[in-house]
Amino acid sequence: MANSSCNRNVHTRHVALLIETSNAYGRGLLQGIIHYTRENRPWSFHLIEQTRGQDPPAWLASWKGDGILARIETKRIARAVRRSRLPTVDVSAARLAPAIPWVETDDVQIARLGVEHLMERGFKHFAYCGDARFNWSVWRERQFLQEVRGAGHDCHVFAAGGAEEDRTGEDRALIAWLRQLPKPVGIMACYDIRGQQVLDACREAGLAVPDEVAVLGVDNDELLCELAAPPLSSVIPNTRRTGYEAARLLDRMMAGEKIAPQAHLIAPLGVAARQSTDVLAIADRAVVQAVQFIRAHASEGIKVDDILKAVRITRRVLERRFQRLLGRTPHEEILHVKLARVRQLLAETDLPLYQIAERTGFQHVEYLSVSFKRELGVTPRRFRGQSRS
Repeated sequence: MANSSCNRNVHTRHVALLIETSNAYGRGLLQGIIHYTRENRPWSFHLIEQTRGQDPPAWLASWKGDGILARIETKRIARAVRRSRLPTVDVSAARLAPAIPWVETDDVQIARLGVEHLMERGFKHFAYCGDARFNWSVWRERQFLQEVRGAGHDCHVFAAGGAEEDRTGEDRALIAWLRQLPKPVGIMACYDIRGQQVLDACREAGLAVPDEVAVLGVDNDELLCELAAPPLSSVIPNTRRTGYEAARLLDRMMAGEKIAPQAHLIAPLGVAARQSTDVLAIADRAVVQAVQFIRAHASEGIKVDDILKAVRITRRVLERRFQRLLGRTPHEEILHVKLARVRQLLAETDLPLYQIAERTGFQHVEYLSVSFKRELGVTPRRFRGQSRS
């Protein structure tokens, strides 16, 4: 809905975008900003092609615009923004301008999704490969460790983040670290570039992915993920909503409203599962076959009896093994897989709920809605709204 203050003001807003265009995360933010202006009143944008942390453009010092949306990744950018005295919203986690409101992805939820994804695949050994230069990596590491250790497992950490010119030395250290990890191990990399580095190191170390080492990234940069060998699974941040929310806050500030300098955190959408985590790290072949059958056929409306026909095992034995190895029943696994597909269709399509129910194996829309709210705490309609602002 358009801001009423903006509707009364016929002046076209001039907004500077200090956001990199060189990666999928930055481009996702820009798409969310565009989405906001299309729903409201168009702005005149001032944007140059740039990379993360690049010096602010020289024209900013004398620019007479209305507001700034910036990834404040360096002290130079922070100084330039403060000197402008213009309404500004920060879309970086670096926190170099604490007096400015900021909008960022929710790193706690990202880490939780990563742990959930790896635990669903039966891993008992976990590791985190981060980059100590970035706050968001440190926050994700902290939550990842808390979740894994809270579940009674050990977690190993590779604290990267050295100078770019020492990449060769870092690669050697990463290979040595990977070789000494207990196997099989599920690794969460702080973002896709680090995930790609881990996959390269596994290849150099002669480690099989995903059988010995499963690797999960963050950002779902589709180009990077699909070019990786094997293709990299990745947590999907809601960058469009992050950019949308930042634009909404800036619009309010440009209309004269005071916005507290606090965090506005946007939850991720889910996990894009690819070959790098396509494994079930348990020795029980019957359970592995059952889970593979569920993942392949859950949306066809299968029941536990269908699993038993495919696996040739008694219901009692199957349920006991599921509880012992996965912590849930076969029925709960079917529902979990179906709801994951529902979340994806809600976030990525405009299909009505009855068609989503048909495509995900729910006979009744009402049962889908009740199950969805019970498991996720929100209705499907509200989830779709939150995913798209």
